Amino acid sequence: MAKKSILITGVYGLVGSIIYKRLLKSPEAFEVFGMDRSSHMSDRVSKEEFIEVPADRFFQSDLADMDRLIKLFEGKDTVVHMAGNPNTEASWDSLLENNICGGYHVLEAAKRAGVSRVVLASTIQVSTGYARFVEPYKYIPVGEFDKVPETFDPIKTTDAPWPINLYAASKVFCETLARVYSSSSDLSCICLRIGAVNSKDEHPKHLSPLYCSQNDIGRLAECCINAPDSLKFDIFYGMSANKYLWPDIANAEKVVGYIPEDKSSY
Repeated sequence: MAKKSILITGVYGLVGSIIYKRLLKSPEAFEVFGMDRSSHMSDRVSKEEFIEVPADRFFQSDLADMDRLIKLFEGKDTVVHMAGNPNTEASWDSLLENNICGGYHVLEAAKRAGVSRVVLASTIQVSTGYARFVEPYKYIPVGEFDKVPETFDPIKTTDAPWPINLYAASKVFCETLARVYSSSSDLSCICLRIGAVNSKDEHPKHLSPLYCSQNDIGRLAECCINAPDSLKFDIFYGMSANKYLWPDIANAEKVVGYIPEDKSSY
């Protein structure tokens, strides 16, 4: 079987670097490239987890440069798009430039370059309105577990998004844009609503239901890369098998074979 050529945008960010390291473990299956606007690791990554992409496998580019993106994407089977502004308090101008316009440029460049699939970073925050306002989900973040029934219906990716900040709203737009491209071109688009991924796999107790280990987010991304060509579009929550997990991760197992190996320590 021929190797798949993979380019990861935002490779020096937290999740991008985790996926990069994951794919490097299968050199027989993947030829991995990285792209970022600089060669400096994100402040979210501990020094012990720094990576260095070889010069012949790293491309420095801004998401605003459509022509360069097209050239970089040519010959790639899959683009794993992890670049963008992850700051929940980012200004509208920054979110517009980096997340909304940047997402459009990546998808349009991928289509023009003949890429088969784009795996895009979304966020669990597109659904956190449920955990803020709706029973029984709203009792989980505040630790009122005595009010949470033993069984309840989890929030599915087919339920309406409910973002509560502009950052999450920008990701809802990108999910919608991915659906447009998957419907109007040959491009396959898979969106990952990523949970609480942290450097050194540490996580505060209040985020434990949404925890996603580095191992599991890497595995989920790999499952999406290897999904059948017939999968044109889907959205998956990216979490580990945590207690009081309120988003539904069962469809990721059913569609792409993702079964989390880890769970929160709380």
